[in-house]
Amino acid sequence: MSPENVQGEAQYSQHCAGACAELGTESGRGRRVVAFKFGGSSLMGAERMLHAAGLVREASQTARVVVVVSAMKGVTDQLLGLAALVDSGNLVEAKRRADELLRLHADVLSELQLNELDHQRVWHDFRLLGRDLLHEASGHLGENNGARASSEALHDALASFGERFSARLFAAALDACGVPAVPVTSSEFVLTCDTFRDAKPEMEETRRKGRDVLQPLLESGLVPVVTGFVGATRDGRVTTLGRNSSDYSGAIIAHVVDADELVIWTDVDGVYTANPNESSEARLLHQLSYEEAHALAAGGAKVLHAEVLPLAAETEMVVWVRNTFNPEVRGTRIGPAARRENWQRGEA
Repeated sequence: MSPENVQGEAQYSQHCAGACAELGTESGRGRRVVAFKFGGSSLMGAERMLHAAGLVREASQTARVVVVVSAMKGVTDQLLGLAALVDSGNLVEAKRRADELLRLHADVLSELQLNELDHQRVWHDFRLLGRDLLHEASGHLGENNGARASSEALHDALASFGERFSARLFAAALDACGVPAVPVTSSEFVLTCDTFRDAKPEMEETRRKGRDVLQPLLESGLVPVVTGFVGATRDGRVTTLGRNSSDYSGAIIAHVVDADELVIWTDVDGVYTANPNESSEARLLHQLSYEEAHALAAGGAKVLHAEVLPLAAETEMVVWVRNTFNPEVRGTRIGPAARRENWQRGEA
């Protein structure tokens, strides 16, 4: 790796000052493991990626960090639109849209202002990804695999490119901020069934394979930047875990590496009693037990993907919901009820 400080580094440090102040107070001594998951709005463009990279840099001073990324906001919708064009036989327009998506990500790469060597390294990866995207957008997947690619499977294969581009960009942003990082495609180890567009992971084998991939990277001081949303069947066909499943992906990766904490970085300050955009009486909740969070979700509140907290509860992993753009706010802590009570007493 060739990390390079970027212009405005001091500004990013200021943004993330205190962002991780609450992390690490519950696990005692030792090198903790923290999983960060960034949503699409947190990664929309070079400036936001560099800001998010600053949050990772802050946390990496005291913990081993694994990052899970979504596609940049809007990209998955564009890819699904591209898939619909392929389904309809409009391959000329599909290829044009694929070219546009490659240029979109290439523009963000340029705006990261990497040194020439790092830029060329990432651009080489982009050319390979772009070639694969164009190949599938040209309908070759359907020709080679018959009915498989006529609908759901083709959609999954194409939809996965958003996270794959995003992981390479965010790893480059981390390198630029002085944090050695490596992109990892989750289809290497997230084993799923073949229910395309809503695949279910096989957790035991995913955990075993994932540890083989991620633990050596963490132990060598690298930050793995893992694609959310994406898995693969036993025979290597790309699957996705369903729309809005990136929080669940974050929980899966956190579970794989035995993370002490999972931080869901999003564009709101935490979990509210109601939608703050719709109700003036909405209150930010600073701490919840797993059970309380589940009850809120059952009552219609937007909390997290339904599978996140049951998976976190298996190892009593603490889950935080925090605002990428307002990291000074502590956000919402969700954890075991007993530890919640101890934590509250410690705050008093």
